[in-house]
Amino acid sequence: MCGISGMLGHPDITVVHRMINLIKHRGPDGQDFWSDDYVSLGHSRLAIVDLNGSRQPMRGINGQVLVANGEIYNHQKIRNESKYPWQTNGDSESIIALHDTNISSTISSTSANDHVDWISKLNGMYAFALWDLQRQELILARDPMGIKPLVRTMVDGSLLFGSEVKALRGHEGHIPQIDETALAVRLAWEYPLDGTTLLKDVTQVRPGTVEVWKLRESGSAYLHSIANVERQKVNPSSTWNPDTDAETLLDTFVEAVQERLMSDVPVGIVLSGGLDSSLVAAVAHEAAKRADQPVPDCWTVAESEDNPDWQAAEVVASTLDLKHHQYILPEDSFESTLPDLAWHGEDLDVSVLFFQPLFKKMREQVTVGLCGQGADELHAGYPRYRDLDSHANLIRSRIESIDSSVTGDILNSNLPIDDKWYNANHMPEQHTSSLDEFLEFELEHGQLSNFQLRLVDRHSMAHSLEVRVPFLGKSHREASSKLPMDWRLPNNMEEKAALRAAADLTNLPKDIVRRPKLPAGTATSPSLLKNFLSDLKPRGDEICKRFPKFAKVLEGQPELAIGLGLFEAMHILDGGRSKRTGSAIELLDEVI
Repeated sequence: MCGISGMLGHPDITVVHRMINLIKHRGPDGQDFWSDDYVSLGHSRLAIVDLNGSRQPMRGINGQVLVANGEIYNHQKIRNESKYPWQTNGDSESIIALHDTNISSTISSTSANDHVDWISKLNGMYAFALWDLQRQELILARDPMGIKPLVRTMVDGSLLFGSEVKALRGHEGHIPQIDETALAVRLAWEYPLDGTTLLKDVTQVRPGTVEVWKLRESGSAYLHSIANVERQKVNPSSTWNPDTDAETLLDTFVEAVQERLMSDVPVGIVLSGGLDSSLVAAVAHEAAKRADQPVPDCWTVAESEDNPDWQAAEVVASTLDLKHHQYILPEDSFESTLPDLAWHGEDLDVSVLFFQPLFKKMREQVTVGLCGQGADELHAGYPRYRDLDSHANLIRSRIESIDSSVTGDILNSNLPIDDKWYNANHMPEQHTSSLDEFLEFELEHGQLSNFQLRLVDRHSMAHSLEVRVPFLGKSHREASSKLPMDWRLPNNMEEKAALRAAADLTNLPKDIVRRPKLPAGTATSPSLLKNFLSDLKPRGDEICKRFPKFAKVLEGQPELAIGLGLFEAMHILDGGRSKRTGSAIELLDEVI
C-alpha cells in the first residue's frame, strides 16, 4: 500500500517531489523517484509484503518503470505460472511480469485494448502507472471496484496524476476551484458521480479501465486510448435455495477474507457490531487457518459504552473468542477531528468522524485492517432501496432546488460523455426503475467507489493503515451478482436476506445476524454529532449565504453545509498547498 504520483510531458522532478510530500502519510516506509526526459514518477511506500525488497519505482527487465498502490492477492499464482525472471518476493512485480510476458516485443506501439487481457489476470485492489520506456507510453489502470484511487489533471500540456487530489497541488500551475456541476450532483445524489471530484478539471481514472497516454511531437501528453477491463453487472438468477446455496455464498466470503490476510505485518478487523463487519469477524478463525496466518484482533470505537454498536461488537468479539480493543470517543471529537476529516477525506463528509480515531488506534498495533464495506451495494442493504420512487423524488427535488445556471445540463440530460461523465442522463428516474438497475448504477457510478471506498481509503491511509475490503473479493462479488432480487430485498423487507442466510451458518448470535442496517456515522456517535451540528448552525447558515446557488439544498442538509465550508477552508483557500491548522470553528470563520 502506498502513495503514487507522476508527471508525463515536460516533467519536473521537483514537482513530483512536492506531490509525494503532500501524500507522504500514505507511505512512511520510504520515498523514491525516477525520471527521464518524458516522465517523472514518485512513490511513497507502506511496506506490507516483502518488507525489505520491492522498492518502487520498480524497474522491469525490458525498461518498464512501475509505481503501484494496492495489493495483488494472486501474485504467487502469477509467479508460479510465469517464466519471468523475478527480482523481488513482492506482489507488485506481478504487474511488470504480466506486461512483459503478454505484450510482444515486436509491437512498436500499443492501444488500451492490448492491455485488457493481462490486466484482467490481476486479482486485487490496485491503481498503477507503468511507463513503457521502449514505446514511450504510459499505462494507467485501476482495479474493477475502484478500491484504490487514481486522479489526474492537465496543466500546461503535462499530465499530473496521483493517489489523492491534494497531490496535484504540487504543481504551482494547478489552482483548485470548485466544480459547481459536480457539487450539484454530489448534494443531490449524496455522493460524487462518475469520474468527477469536487474540483474543476480534476477527474478520476475510471474503475475497471486501462488508459494509454502518449506524447505529441511538442512533448505534451494526450490520452491515446481507453478500454474496459471489467464493468460491474447485476445478473440475478431465477432461483436461490438457502439450504444448498448459502454455504457456497459463505465459502466465497471466507475465501475473500483468506486472500486478504496475505501480509508480512499484523492485521486487524474493524468491528462495528453490524452484520457486515461481524461476518468478517465470524469467519476470521477459518480464514486464518486456511491462510496459515494469525487470527486478527478487532477494534471498535463509539461515543459511550451504552451505544448499541458498542454493545453489539462486545457480544460478537466475546462469542467468537476474538481479542477486542475498544475506545470511547472524547467529548470534543468533532471539534478536534473535523479538520483532519476534511483534509484527508477530500469531500463534504462530517458524520463519519469515528474513522479517524478508529484507524489511528488500529495503527498503533497493526498495519492492515479488514472492513465490511461493499456488502450493502452487493446485497441491497441501504434503506433507500426499499422505496426507489421516493428516493428518486428526493433527488429530483434537490436538483430542482439548485440554481438552474448550474443544473441546466443535468435537467436537460445533456451532460457531456467523457472521462468526467459516464452518462449524459443523471436524472434519478433514468436509474431507479428497478432494484437491479439501481444497484448496478450505484456499483458503476460512484456510491461505492466515490463514497464508501473513498472514505475507507483516505481516512485509513491518513494514518498509514491499509484497509482491505473482503466483500469485494472476486469470487464473492461474482456469486452476489447472481442473487435473485428477492434474496437481496424480499417482500418482508429484511434486507440482505441471502447474506443473512449465509451468516446463520456461522457462530454469530442470531440477534446480530438479524440486526437492521444503521447509518455508520450517526449510529456510532449520534449525540456528539447532534450537539456539534447544533453548535455550528449559525456558521452553517453563513455557509449557505456564501453559496446562494446551493442555499436551498444545503439548508436541507446542514451537515453538508458545514462540510462544504471546511472543504473550502482546507482545499481552496491559498490553493490548498499545505494542510491548514486550527479548529473546525476557526477554519469555518476564515471562509464566512
